[in-house]
Amino acid sequence: MWNGIDRKKTITKNFIIMERTFVVFIAIGALVFSACNSGDKSPKENDMSKMNADTSKKVIDTSAMKEVSHSFTNVDPKLASSLKSVVDHYLHIKNGLVNNSGSEAADGGKQMADALDKVDKSLFTAEQKKVYDDIDDDLKEHAEHIGRNASNIAHQRDHFEKMSEDVYDLVTAFGGGQTLYHDQCPMANDNKGAMWLSEMREIKNPYFGGKMNECVKVPEVIK
Repeated sequence: MWNGIDRKKTITKNFIIMERTFVVFIAIGALVFSACNSGDKSPKENDMSKMNADTSKKVIDTSAMKEVSHSFTNVDPKLASSLKSVVDHYLHIKNGLVNNSGSEAADGGKQMADALDKVDKSLFTAEQKKVYDDIDDDLKEHAEHIGRNASNIAHQRDHFEKMSEDVYDLVTAFGGGQTLYHDQCPMANDNKGAMWLSEMREIKNPYFGGKMNECVKVPEVIK
C-alpha cells in the first residue's frame, strides 16, 4: 500500500513529465510554424521580383528584327495623310490602354472613327480599294466600341486586340507614315497571345496596363 507521501511524489512526478512533454510539443509547433513562414517568404519575394521585372523598362534590340515594307508604293499623298491620321488615333488608343485610362482610349476610339469617315476612297486604285474594303468596316466597328466604353477597359482591350490585327494589315499594305514596331505578348488574350503596333522602341504592354513587358517579343519593324 502506498502512503500519502508516495502518492504525492508520484503525482508530482507525472505532472512534471506532462509539463515537459507539453513544452516539447510547443517547441515543435513553433519550429513547424517558423518553417512554414520561411516557405511562404520565398514565393512572396518571387512575386515582388516578378512585379519589379514587369514594371521595368525594356527597350528592344532592333538588330534581331525583320524589316517590313508596305506593299503599295504608289499611294496618293492625300490618301497617305488620311491613313496616317487613322494610325495616329490607333496609337492614341494604345497609349490610353498602357496608362489604364479607359477615357483616354475612348477619346482615341472616337477620333479614329471620325478619321476613318474622312478617308477618300476615290483616291484608291482598284487593287488598293479591294484591300482597304476588307479592313475598313472592322476597324470602324472596333473604334466605335472602344469609343463607347470608357468605363469598361476590359471590353476596350478585347476590341483593341482585333483592331491591332486590322491596323497591321493596313500599315503593311499602305504604310503608317512612321516607323512602327510589331509587338507580341503570349500572355494576353487568356494566354492565347495578342499583338499590337507601337511607335516606340520601349515596350509598354497595353493589355496589362504597361506591365508584363518582359514576356513581349518584337519580331518586326514596319517602315
